[in-house]
Amino acid sequence: MSALLQDLRHGVRLLLRAPGFTLLAVSALAIGIGANTAVFSVINAVLLKPLPYAEPDRLALVWERNLPRNRVTNPVSPGNYLHWRELNHSFDDLAAVTPAFNFTLTGAGEPVEVPGQLVTGQFFPIIGIQPVIGRLLTLADDQPRARVAVISERLWARRFNRDPGVLSRPITFAGEPYSVVGIVPSTFNYLDRTVEAWFPLGLTEQNRSPRGRSLSVVGRLKPGVTIVQAQQDLAAAHAELTRLFPAFNTGWTTNVIPLNDQLTGDVRPALAVLLAAVALVLLTACANVANLLLARATSRQRELAVRSALGAGRARIARQLLAESAVLGVLGGAAGLLLGWWGLHVLRTVVAERLSIPRLDSAGIDGGVLAFTFGVSILSALLFGALPALGGTGDLTSSLKEGGRTGSGARGARVRSALVVAEIVLALVLLVGAGLLLRSFSRLLAVDPGFDPGHTLTMRVSLPDARYDDARRTQFFRRLFERLDATPGVTSSGAVSFLPLTGLASATSLQVLDRPKPPVGQEPVADVRVMTHDFLRAMGAPLVEGRLFRDGDPSDASGRVVVNRAFARQHWPDGSAIGKHIRVSWTNPQDDEIIGVVGDMRHAGLDAAPRATVYWPYPRTAYGAMTIAVRIAGDNMAIGRTIVDLIRSEDTQLAVTDVRTMDEVIAISVAQRRLLMLLVALFAGAALVLVAVGIYGVIACSVTERTQEIGIRMALGAQRAGVLRMIVGQALALSAVGVLVGAIGAAAMTRLLKGFLFEISPVDPVTFAAVAVAVLGVALLASALPGLRATRVDPVAALRGE
Repeated sequence: MSALLQDLRHGVRLLLRAPGFTLLAVSALAIGIGANTAVFSVINAVLLKPLPYAEPDRLALVWERNLPRNRVTNPVSPGNYLHWRELNHSFDDLAAVTPAFNFTLTGAGEPVEVPGQLVTGQFFPIIGIQPVIGRLLTLADDQPRARVAVISERLWARRFNRDPGVLSRPITFAGEPYSVVGIVPSTFNYLDRTVEAWFPLGLTEQNRSPRGRSLSVVGRLKPGVTIVQAQQDLAAAHAELTRLFPAFNTGWTTNVIPLNDQLTGDVRPALAVLLAAVALVLLTACANVANLLLARATSRQRELAVRSALGAGRARIARQLLAESAVLGVLGGAAGLLLGWWGLHVLRTVVAERLSIPRLDSAGIDGGVLAFTFGVSILSALLFGALPALGGTGDLTSSLKEGGRTGSGARGARVRSALVVAEIVLALVLLVGAGLLLRSFSRLLAVDPGFDPGHTLTMRVSLPDARYDDARRTQFFRRLFERLDATPGVTSSGAVSFLPLTGLASATSLQVLDRPKPPVGQEPVADVRVMTHDFLRAMGAPLVEGRLFRDGDPSDASGRVVVNRAFARQHWPDGSAIGKHIRVSWTNPQDDEIIGVVGDMRHAGLDAAPRATVYWPYPRTAYGAMTIAVRIAGDNMAIGRTIVDLIRSEDTQLAVTDVRTMDEVIAISVAQRRLLMLLVALFAGAALVLVAVGIYGVIACSVTERTQEIGIRMALGAQRAGVLRMIVGQALALSAVGVLVGAIGAAAMTRLLKGFLFEISPVDPVTFAAVAVAVLGVALLASALPGLRATRVDPVAALRGE
């Protein structure tokens, strides 16, 4: 141990004597280790840590699966859920939860919208969490129109300043008083991390007849029951429901998914890509530092030879060199930890606010992350220190002869060149991946969304049931749009139930009345949206054929619909849809005449094809929550505050939220792709910088070793341009080999990105060619400086040294 400590102390002294070398090596390691620390912290929080529930491995979601359309996670019918509870033998119990709805919270400040879920009384006992204060919802609370709620610790702190008295006084949600019975921890969420309030769902026997599909179902598996067994059990239960309710359940079955898989399934591939990217960065950094150490070992050949002559064995010298590498690894790990902490802070504060990645906001530097960073640091030290340690203990005796110019120098140069080629290969794989993601993202942004996003401002308003019936809602919006249209700077206005590119939708089956009725379970399906006033004009969406609804025309309020072009092409590819009749399976199915065809607006995402869509007039289905769209003349987006005030003047108890331009809505819809692209590009850029440093180091070392040769060449008449071409040519030759090998590796590796690419091949030749040119350009620049230095060698001085 004392010998090891002595070696470490000696290593520290040597590194302190070479601050430039130490700074360069530690910086390279910090980039690689810091990137790995930040990404591993996210993976640890999102994928590795158990969910903060009781026995989370026994929690699973049960979805309905549509077989004809292969919709594997379709929401569940309340009736089917109630029957599943009785028919299944695999779960201790099942609970149902609605999607998030926005509830307007009034009192104690400005009205705000709070995302909330309705849950059955089994939900919290199944999940198994403990409240911060108070209690959770129970079966006794699960009654129709029960006015009790549980709120999140975040909402409690933000709105009520953590006042425990909130449990003893009513608060107003959606215009009605509710009793808050408990506070759940801020770490708790179920499928949607924005939710901050939970209310009783209150299903009754009237819900036992299946209709509509809108719930998610979670259950706790009985001890010893596997997911496969639960799947078989629920499928058998659903088969019985198909026998009992064939018109509703034919063509459907169940799909059981572990809760952890459900929460992380969408982000696993992206995190795998990021982990692979930072691993490549670390390997590049290790190769870079190994190259620096080899160059340093070459300059220390005489020192090591003297130590060998004084009796130090090869093992002793190798141990000393490995000790120096260990010191570098620890310093690089410490710097990388700081860099990783900063990167993680950015991910938590910036990314977590924009992307719904479960538990990202809880990622941190804990014991597991510290152990990972320490392990990576030591492993890196062994990785980049092995070659210098072995190479530095070669034929040391010959280093005392003729200034140390022996074959060992040539061998060292070959190893350094091989390491540079390896760096280029690793960097090129990263650069190609980043290039593919960049070109894919560029093509995605070029997709026509089906509307003109410029000059359109949107905001969401919820009219509470307690104060607005259908007639009052219709009157509210009619009066609002009259005032909006009269506002200077507003050219058109309207509203829709589900705004494009937000991922929200409502869909149902339908019947085309001039066609034979399809078999049960194979009916066509379309999205259903409600729109008011001049919504399409406000969005800049085209009317393709026919006309739109006329405000105030009683004949348009029911029995007439507008469809999109995808719907018309699906059912009447060779003719007009105008005047045709359909019957939509909704609350009260009726015959509807198609009076207009509008352009296809993309709702699920720019990368998803437009779905067949039916638009209803607002009076027919007066939704409480609508998104308003206002088209602005010119670039006066500051008018948004005026519009919000105008809406609030109609009802001071309304909350106006999500005030965004449609350009911002588009940006949010592609945020996850943009983030992945930016992170991979950042890591690829770091690898390219390391490659530049590696090429510079190898060429500079080569110039130093060949000073006398260059001097002789110049003494014999070699021109400066020829010397520069020789030096730069060496770098370009190495780079060409690295590009060739790297292109082969990239062609194999980038296929893993296929799921993240849009309308571009994983082996896109333009991307590969552009990256190859970029790498060769960096090699040219990195070798130019030592090349120019070589052209300034004084032949007389070089020959005198010889």
